[in-house]
Amino acid sequence: MAKKKTSAVKQPMTKTEVITTIADNTGLAKKEVKAVFEELSTVVERHVKKGSCGQFSLPGLLKIKTVKKPARKAQKNVPNPFRPGEMMDIAAKPATTKVKVLPLKKLKDMAL
Repeated sequence: MAKKKTSAVKQPMTKTEVITTIADNTGLAKKEVKAVFEELSTVVERHVKKGSCGQFSLPGLLKIKTVKKPARKAQKNVPNPFRPGEMMDIAAKPATTKVKVLPLKKLKDMAL
């Protein structure tokens, strides 16, 4: 399959413009493209929600994964890294779950 020539986009596309472009280039109806995006959103949610496997890969483009950050206890009289000689208190933080999006090789190559 020959690589398709693409032109650079000067302004970020809106959601409507993305759906219209995909519909025009694939021959699908806008409703069908919109339905695909909605289902993709549902599939991603099922992969990253609490109690799931915690990772989703869009082949060749990106990988979405959850990272659990443990809780941190409060600390008193810790040296201030910005003002030597001063002490400071650090507040406690609850455990959280962060979402990381990692680009895969094909997406990295597109940016070159």
